[in-house]
Amino acid sequence: MALPAIPDELLVEILLRLPTPEDLIRASAACVSFRRLVADRAFLRRFRKLHPAPLLGFLDYKGFHPAVPPHPSAPAASAVARAADFDFTFLPPPYWGWTVREVRDGRVLLDRPCRHDELGPLFKEMVVCDPLHRRYLLLPPIPDDLAAPAVCQILIERDCFADCFLAPSGDEEETSFRVIWMTLLQTKLMAAVFSSGTGQWQTLSRSEPLPGFLLSTWKFWFVSRHYAHGCFYWVSGTSEKLLVLDIRTMEFSMVDHPPCARFSGDDVAIVEAGQGITLMFVPKPDTSRLIYTVWRNNGGSSTQWQMENEPFLLDSGSVIKGAVGRHLLLYYVGSSSVERGCYTRDVDTFQLERVCGAYPDPSEAYCNLPPSLLSLPTVSSGKLSVVC
Repeated sequence: MALPAIPDELLVEILLRLPTPEDLIRASAACVSFRRLVADRAFLRRFRKLHPAPLLGFLDYKGFHPAVPPHPSAPAASAVARAADFDFTFLPPPYWGWTVREVRDGRVLLDRPCRHDELGPLFKEMVVCDPLHRRYLLLPPIPDDLAAPAVCQILIERDCFADCFLAPSGDEEETSFRVIWMTLLQTKLMAAVFSSGTGQWQTLSRSEPLPGFLLSTWKFWFVSRHYAHGCFYWVSGTSEKLLVLDIRTMEFSMVDHPPCARFSGDDVAIVEAGQGITLMFVPKPDTSRLIYTVWRNNGGSSTQWQMENEPFLLDSGSVIKGAVGRHLLLYYVGSSSVERGCYTRDVDTFQLERVCGAYPDPSEAYCNLPPSLLSLPTVSSGKLSVVC
């Protein structure tokens, strides 16, 4: 007598418990019904929550640096390296004029100057692309009502910090994305967000006062950006405040830095730990950046930073480059026992893994599910006109 078919609800629970995306790919190839369940967007959302997207490598001005064996992502990274166009020859010509600014969720944000005056570095032509499917979306220019006040203030102050970056995909719409543009001046903070859903820019902040924050105290050349648990953090010099953007509410705020002395913002790493905990690694002065104080924030207010009892000791010949998700990014210069290259250390399990030989930046980390799990190309190939 034939056994009854396993209900889809039970199959979904079984497939969700497969340990890696590669195992899920193999299961989806077994039969049409498995493939149908795996391709469902609701299933993929649940799977991504349980299994963070693998780190496949790094993408910088030299090209793609895939993860190498014995890293668990090496087979998928090798497949992506063969299939994708990381030279971006499919972008509007001249394609060699584009510069990689941010990599997130398998998408790449690039820009190039579209003006030839002193404001060229601030107002650039921007494009978001999917190098795996060779598709792109050319973003419209920053709206005049936002650009004009920034131009006037820059001409007065002659100094600013500009940043553009991709915001993580929301849980509901993995096929959509957002690009955030912001500029910090000595007296103003201005920002706008582009949504792929609307195809338009919207103002996030226009010269709004932030309590407890004096822009004039910031060292613009030392500003670094970090991301953890739905928030972007900007750190500058020895400032006692952190600028924060919560992407769930799209609101800026100021929070207190943990009460400790530190070096420039580039020496700090902010990491996602388990159970919604955010960790900040701050080098102790006069320790050659080998001993770090670890501060914990349980997701509450900035006054809840608590110092861990044990410091984090960095191996000689290594340096912290930042963080991706729950992993610290480390670079080892090489020794008799450790091969030169980029390593990750899981802050929950302390597992150390070599990724590749690149000297990485966190914004260059290429993380995505393997290509056969992508439901549809994530970026339209349509163009929007840009007037420069």
